[in-house]
This record gives sequence, structure tokens and C-alpha cells, in this order.
Amino acid sequence: MKNILLQLFSFLFWPNPANATYSSPKAIALLAVCALLMALSIVISVWRKNHKNPVTRKLTRSWGTASFWFGLTGLILVVARVEQIQFVSMRVWWVLWLAIAIFFIFLQFKLFTARHYEVLPMVKHVDPREKYLPKRKK
Repeated sequence: MKNILLQLFSFLFWPNPANATYSSPKAIALLAVCALLMALSIVISVWRKNHKNPVTRKLTRSWGTASFWFGLTGLILVVARVEQIQFVSMRVWWVLWLAIAIFFIFLQFKLFTARHYEVLPMVKHVDPREKYLPKRKK
């Protein structure tokens, strides 16, 4: 058990893991995902500005910024890994990045479902008998 934990910590915290290139399928996929997150931030911002519901606009305020920063951070981590920059290319940063992303998505989902509401228009019923019924005395 101790040997397995030692191997796991060594795997996660090794300061300069080698054998990563820009032509690697993993690196290409991660670069694509990070670029997609950065592009998605623009799409989210435009969608948010054009949305009619003010509650939805308020609750989705941080989505575009968070998407951009998650994409940029992932891009930095991929480039650091390929360029073999020590201590920035450790695998533990990817674990931390993924944990923070999952926590952010979970938190935003809970906040959105708890606080989202829609203001329904007030419908006043006009009763023709109303003017003939007795009124309250003042």
C-alpha cells in the first residue's frame, strides 16, 4: 500500500514529465478543448447580453469569464508540459484544474436551480358584476 501511494505521488508531483509533443493526440485534444473553452466564453457573453430574462442574465454573469480563464489556464498547462517547464508541467495541476472546474460547474448548477425564477405577468380578471356588488365602507 505504501509503495502504491509513493508511486501515485511520484506520478502526480514529478516536476518535469517528459514525452509530450505538440503532435501528440492528447496534446492536440487538450489544446482544442482549451481553445473551445476560450471561444465558448465569447458565445456565452453574446448570448447573455441578448437574453431577455434579467434573472438569467444575473445568474450567468460569471460563466463567460470562468470559461475564458479555465481555457487560458489549460492552454498554459499544455504548453508548459510540451515545452517541459519544470513545476508548471506537473500532473497535479491538471488534477487541481479538473477538480476546480467540476466544483465550479456543480456550484453554478446548484445556484442556478435554487435562484432562477421567472416573473409571470399579472393578469387582472375583469368581472362585469363587480360594479354592481356592494363596496367596502371607508
